[in-house]
Amino acid sequence: MENNLHNPKFNKHGYIQVYTGDGKGKTTASLGLALRALGRGWCVLIIMFTKGGSDYGELYSFANMNDDIKKCFKIVNAGADRIVYRHNVNEIDKQEIQKGWDIALDAIRNNKYQLVILDEINIAVDLGLIKLDELLDVLKNKPEDMEIVLTGRNARKEVIDMAHLVSEIVPVKHYWDIGVSAREGMEY
Repeated sequence: MENNLHNPKFNKHGYIQVYTGDGKGKTTASLGLALRALGRGWCVLIIMFTKGGSDYGELYSFANMNDDIKKCFKIVNAGADRIVYRHNVNEIDKQEIQKGWDIALDAIRNNKYQLVILDEINIAVDLGLIKLDELLDVLKNKPEDMEIVLTGRNARKEVIDMAHLVSEIVPVKHYWDIGVSAREGMEY
């Protein structure tokens, strides 16, 4: 994979961003950042923790990108094809999340991307499927020029304290409250 780390247009300092809270828009915000970075020639990795299956609009979009962009882009599902809660975590969930975490560790430690999005990692940490101390160590020792984005509810205080940008997405009003189900193209 060609890496654009020596591109003079690339801002040589990367930050840690966190998108958390109970409102809709955390993954959506991170996907917008991915598109923006790809458009500027950055190499981007997205790991979707706790999300399996292939029926996500973003997967269809990314699969149809041009070949030049695909050279610097990778997206990985690291979850079973269902919603994971504390009461239904099983061995498959643990294996899938570990697979995704191993890919993330390799990419970060070997400085393979300029933007790494760890989608729903806050949930994986909250469920005890990724150790908080290990995540904090990785963030503390990340390459200086790598931007890392963490999404998901229940971001730990230690992660928030380490981050440079934190946005809490707070629900004010949602159409789910009037019985509208998750919609193709909007929620997935």
